Amino acid sequence: MAFQFSTAVRNAALDAMETAIGASPVLELRTGAPPASCAAADTGTLLASMALPADFMAAASGGSKALSGTWQDMAADAAGTAAHFRIKQGATCHVQGTVTATGGGGDMTIDNPVLALGQQVSVTAFTLTAGGA
Repeated sequence: MAFQFSTAVRNAALDAMETAIGASPVLELRTGAPPASCAAADTGTLLASMALPADFMAAASGGSKALSGTWQDMAADAAGTAAHFRIKQGATCHVQGTVTATGGGGDMTIDNPVLALGQQVSVTAFTLTAGGA
């Protein structure tokens, strides 16, 4: 039998993740597939980089935790198609996953994954869900 956790335990685990990452991490949007793990070196071209708000995730509720505040880069650093993201504190990657357009099914959705140099880019949805329900 797989472990099962109460909603309170799942919420606490998610809130602890945000605490471990620290305030105001950086979100990087990159081309190509994500690396094999967060411990692996960055891959793809860095298209956009944005400092996230100090409190970048809402309080966990119902076993999930959604973005908080505005996640936006006013000017993309390069042109290309965003396919993965990394949330980093300094050089340390803490979370990575796929990126798609809104409604595209990625781990994170943005308004337009095909970026032009200098284009504004906004994250439209990002939610962490704890397992063990």
